[in-house]
Amino acid sequence: MDDGVLGWVRIDGTSSVPPFEQLRLQILDAANDGTLAVGTRLPPVRALAAQLGLAVNTVARAYRELEQAEIVTTRSRAGTVVAAAGDNGRRRVAEAARVFADAVKANGMDPKAALSYVEAALRQG
Repeated sequence: MDDGVLGWVRIDGTSSVPPFEQLRLQILDAANDGTLAVGTRLPPVRALAAQLGLAVNTVARAYRELEQAEIVTTRSRAGTVVAAAGDNGRRRVAEAARVFADAVKANGMDPKAALSYVEAALRQG
């Protein structure tokens, strides 16, 4: 694997997490933590599939789901790039957390019990 834009991506073939989801999560995390800056061009689907030893449809699905979440955008000639909406996604989550925290406090709920609701919701996906 080369050390290009996604040279750090690793797919664990023994994981119970499907390869498209492993790829999606790694790109999402990198977009959210700034490793992949807004405007960074991702490798073409076929090139990344070959680089990672994955099926083209596997990479295409990861890109498609990231596009639906507004983390990347695909433009015909420009390819797939990290979108500014990745920053907006963090803001939306932070705002939702504030609303949730306010509801927890208003209802006198124990914070640990409240977090168990969040964990359960995240597991349901």
